[in-house]
Amino acid sequence: MTVPPLEIASGFPPGSREQWRTLALGVLRKSGVLGEDATPAAVEEALSSTTHDGVTIAPLHDAAALPAAPRIVRRGDRWDVRQRHAHPDPAVTNEAVLADLENGVTSIWLDLSANGPDALPRVLDGVHLDLAPVVLDAGAGASGVQPIRVAGAYLDLLAERGVTAPGGNLGLDPSDGPETVSLLRRCLAEQPSLRGVVVDALPYHDAGGSDAEELGCSIAAGVAALRAMTDAGLTVEQAIGLLEFRYAATADQFLTIAKLRAARRLWARVAEVVGGPIEQLQHAVTSSAMMTVRDPWVNMLRTTLACFGAGVGGADAVTVQPFDACLGLPDAFARRIARNTHSLLVEESGVARVADPAGGSWYVERLTADLAERAWAWFQEIERAGGIAAARGRLVPERITATRARRARDVAHRRDPITGVSEFPNLAEKLPVRQSGPGLARPVEPGGLPRIRYAEEFEALRDLAEGQAERPKVFLATIGPVAAHTARTTFAANLFAAGGIAAVTSGPGTDSAAIAEAFRAAGTPVACLCSSDRLYGEHAAAVAAALREAGARRIWLAGKGEHGDVDANLYAGCDALDVLRTTFDDLGVAR
Repeated sequence: MTVPPLEIASGFPPGSREQWRTLALGVLRKSGVLGEDATPAAVEEALSSTTHDGVTIAPLHDAAALPAAPRIVRRGDRWDVRQRHAHPDPAVTNEAVLADLENGVTSIWLDLSANGPDALPRVLDGVHLDLAPVVLDAGAGASGVQPIRVAGAYLDLLAERGVTAPGGNLGLDPSDGPETVSLLRRCLAEQPSLRGVVVDALPYHDAGGSDAEELGCSIAAGVAALRAMTDAGLTVEQAIGLLEFRYAATADQFLTIAKLRAARRLWARVAEVVGGPIEQLQHAVTSSAMMTVRDPWVNMLRTTLACFGAGVGGADAVTVQPFDACLGLPDAFARRIARNTHSLLVEESGVARVADPAGGSWYVERLTADLAERAWAWFQEIERAGGIAAARGRLVPERITATRARRARDVAHRRDPITGVSEFPNLAEKLPVRQSGPGLARPVEPGGLPRIRYAEEFEALRDLAEGQAERPKVFLATIGPVAAHTARTTFAANLFAAGGIAAVTSGPGTDSAAIAEAFRAAGTPVACLCSSDRLYGEHAAAVAAALREAGARRIWLAGKGEHGDVDANLYAGCDALDVLRTTFDDLGVAR
């Protein structure tokens, strides 16, 4: 018997874009986003947002005007689980490496900048190098000496053990001179599956750059590496086969997906022009810039989203940074959670079962195309400036500095909220203690680019508050019944807590004399009125006057509008960092 197809949408008339606009307009009018005189044409603009690259994220997407582009996805049916190790003690590193490989990790990323080549045999003792790929990171060194020595020692170790590496990377820079090229030739001859060069885009991300800036710099750096290798006599095919690209994955899963997909498109264009194989091996690393010292357990959620985005975006290898990496060297529990993040996504969620799960999503395709377009324009600008080496002197730092400033403003105004830091901070938290060391993946910054974390400025204020003999505090004048002031009381307390400042409340009531007495008992010169607009109109002036009489140096008001003798307003979108710094000054806390 033939079963007819199930038509889920049968019986429902098709909807048009204009119908959706009309319905959405009604909601936006009720919420106050749009005025009564707004037209349906204003809906999509009101619901759109813009990334740091100027890419518009529209509320609706369709296939119109999407560029035709080949889908280039991860080569395997699952990604390589790559764990980073940077402990200065080779014995400790070896124990951690073996534990990782026995429990789900499939390749090792070794940061040997503190050890050097002599540590390799001890670090890799007991590791089956014919099964576990190793990626080397030896830091900068003078003229690439340290990376060259480490890479040579690893090739010697493979030869001594008589094994062929199944993958991995020597972590060399072909611009470091003839000795590097000689090692790359040796790699091609002795270890055909081992790559030799990492095009690391993390420095541009960690300096505060945007996604398109990270992409454009990576493509320019990849082209520079190709030029260096082919000028030294390697074929285009050999040179491309030696490259691996490293990108940051963030908690913005869709931008991560689009960035990795755009990177493959961009590199495919380069490969097409130079006549080489259209392939790009990608290593995604969960962002160091998004990690926080405060409420570090939230980092588990950030890295899970980033890992998901990297996997869906098609990364060949993914490194999940341990949640405590900002605090120092991660412990065994943090490393276990990091590797189990992969297992949950791959084994339980089945994220890697589909070749290109985001392919065909008009939203992702549009975002991918827009990112690729902006990144290609940025790449061309770098090439016109003389290539990435020349652009690192001025063009790249200036562009990333401007982006970093815009991002910092969004963080300060909490348009880019940081959970546990700028939003919903926990003043009673007890941070875990870790051994000092390079916990986060901290790449060498070309051209002296800085390394930032988005949460740094808020966390510095938290540190300042907790460094005082007594935690700084402000007084919240809660006017009226609980139902009237709770929303704004919570908002104000949350904002002050983002700087480590505690809040003392007056309790419900409208008696200005009683509120002023509670203010005197609180022992702070800073107050903030919290209530509804209606009650502000009835009581704010009297309460503010009473607080001023009681010695209030500064009076804030939670909400917008002018009510009584107050100094400034607290509201969603205000400069929270400026509010906190002003409050520290009013409290007499030296910054």
